[in-house]
Amino acid sequence: MVVITAGLPRKPGMSRDDLITTNVKIVRSVSEQVAKFAPASVVIVVSNPLDAMVYTAWKTTGFPTHRILGQAGCLDVARFRCFLAMELGCSVEDIQALLLGGHGDDMVPLPRFTSVHGIPISMLLSEEVVNKCMQRAKVGGGEIVQLMGTSAYYAPASGTIQMVEAIIKDKKRILPCAAYCEDAYGVAKGQKGAGYFVGVPCVIGSNGMEKIIEVDLVGDERKLMDESISHVKDLVGAVRKIFPDLA
Repeated sequence: MVVITAGLPRKPGMSRDDLITTNVKIVRSVSEQVAKFAPASVVIVVSNPLDAMVYTAWKTTGFPTHRILGQAGCLDVARFRCFLAMELGCSVEDIQALLLGGHGDDMVPLPRFTSVHGIPISMLLSEEVVNKCMQRAKVGGGEIVQLMGTSAYYAPASGTIQMVEAIIKDKKRILPCAAYCEDAYGVAKGQKGAGYFVGVPCVIGSNGMEKIIEVDLVGDERKLMDESISHVKDLVGAVRKIFPDLA
């Protein structure tokens, strides 16, 4: 197992995208050493902007896509669950939730797949309150940066531990991760080798990403997912433009 957290942290006023040039250089350098000294490893990338850094690590190492993952979904879901628990006055352990898409402001929380010990969240909280929790989860990273003056680390560490444990212990857990998608969710349908790393629910085990779980999206969910995928493509496009040899 290799977990890459290296990179310039966000400061107040910075977006994740502002970190691209500096952090591509850092993650690229680290990934070169991973390929050299740990060629059989499974790699989890935590560095921001996450979707672009996972792509950078994949291109640099040359590893098969199932051995490259990004940690974002576990963190984003944890924030969403936390805010819901605060509204409900219940334990966060009893809340199950799902979200898709890129890491950041255009992630796609899915309230209809959110429940509290099996009870749909819609039966316990109003749509307005759920939406407020979703919006807060989307900008949760920026909130932490404003409060602490640097990037979050407790929740990202916790999310990373979930993934590492699932791989080392071959737990076959279903966790939201940035995983390589082609046909799944229409990311690059019918375009072999033209996929992107996008946040989706995956089965995680000893081989890394073992299976993508695809759920049917309805209404605005599809539109929001397409917008999120588009932003991931823009981030990767920025990497390719600045570093053509990573294309």
